[in-house]
Amino acid sequence: MLILTSPIWIIVTLWLTLSNGGRPFFFQQRPGKNNAIFTIVKFKTMTDKKDSGGKLLPDSERITWIGNIVRKLSLDEIPQMLNVLKGEMSLIGPRPLLVEYLPLYNEEQARRHSIRPGITGWAQVNGRNTINWQKKFEYDVWYVDHISFGLDVKILFLTLLKVFQREGISSESSATMEKFTGNTL
Repeated sequence: MLILTSPIWIIVTLWLTLSNGGRPFFFQQRPGKNNAIFTIVKFKTMTDKKDSGGKLLPDSERITWIGNIVRKLSLDEIPQMLNVLKGEMSLIGPRPLLVEYLPLYNEEQARRHSIRPGITGWAQVNGRNTINWQKKFEYDVWYVDHISFGLDVKILFLTLLKVFQREGISSESSATMEKFTGNTL
């Protein structure tokens, strides 16, 4: 996969190097299987612009035009193949979310961490960033309970379809996904 995607890596890296002041990659700590923390790598689609108080501007104000194209084509996810090679991620599984969310999960939601996180997953092909958090967690746990080779093949096929259709990239109110603030029940 790395060899097949190498032309994309080169082109996107050059584009993002120019648009992000020499920083084409984004690194962030994320929880993996059994809550083990690892560093995820993605293509950097947003700048680090801050307001006068030093707080990052909203995602919609920081995303670059090149970053917008990269995100719409889901190319920002390609560097995660390195995480797959290192055994921190899988191609298919629940998406690795932010470390700060770990104490906010209820017992059922936390089950999403019983397997390796994935570049794509059941929640991504069933709405991605357009579904609410509760539905996303339901899909993640459903996948954990129904994991199989056949389901993974189906998810890979549906992922390619979603990428070409460019569905579910942004939520209705955010350039990415609203922050998870915990359970209301």
